[in-house]
Amino acid sequence: MFWLGLVAALLYLAAAGMIGRQMLHHQQSKQGVSLTLGIVAVLLHLLILREQIFAVSGQNMSLMNVTALVAWMISVAMTIASFSVANLLLLPVVYGFTAIVVLVNSVVPGHYMMHIEMAPGLLVHILLGLFAYGALVISMLYALQLAYINHQLKHKNLSMATSSLPPLMAVESILFKLLSLGTVLLTLSLISGFVFLEDMFAQGQSHKTVLSIVAWLIFCITLAGHYQFGWRGKPVSIATIAGALLLTLAYFGSRFVREFLL
Repeated sequence: MFWLGLVAALLYLAAAGMIGRQMLHHQQSKQGVSLTLGIVAVLLHLLILREQIFAVSGQNMSLMNVTALVAWMISVAMTIASFSVANLLLLPVVYGFTAIVVLVNSVVPGHYMMHIEMAPGLLVHILLGLFAYGALVISMLYALQLAYINHQLKHKNLSMATSSLPPLMAVESILFKLLSLGTVLLTLSLISGFVFLEDMFAQGQSHKTVLSIVAWLIFCITLAGHYQFGWRGKPVSIATIAGALLLTLAYFGSRFVREFLL
């Protein structure tokens, strides 16, 4: 798996480098090559995940495996989205981060065995949580892109007219669609947790539940403010980023402490 992980990481980095070069030089001619490299990297990454997560004795849901799974989901979503909306600013970031995750997971594998097939309710909760987190992290990436485009326009950067960045309104529209989808999935994930798990506020789970609820409230208030009062721009970007960071801390904070620090 190490050599396969190394190849996948190098392909991700090569695709990120080519896309970054296209953005800097406003080139479109090699976009097909870079996306092909990204697609091959994604497929290899999927093969690695299958071998690392699914074992004879259960499912290895270690922190790094879950992180690699989320990174793969985001890479797949952003790659597919790039065929309809230019993502030259975001794809290098996504591919670069995923390359690092794949490499670290190949070098420092973890072990956290579960038997999800024996608990269908838990499987539903985990899947909803993963899809919610993936959608909301992608929302955060679009919020960062929205803030960057706003900054460029505010400072009257003339290169915007010839750049490969998508239109401001298109980015904003995608942001709110993803934010709405992610919030709905997060709502269902929280509900499924209270239904299928014994105690969402038990020791070791309470901080995750509280932080997830706080993040959910931030997303709900942001969406309500947008649809009811027309909130947009910088406040929405800040709220989306803050909510996604809180959710990251909720999902991965205690796992990181248990698996790497203790």
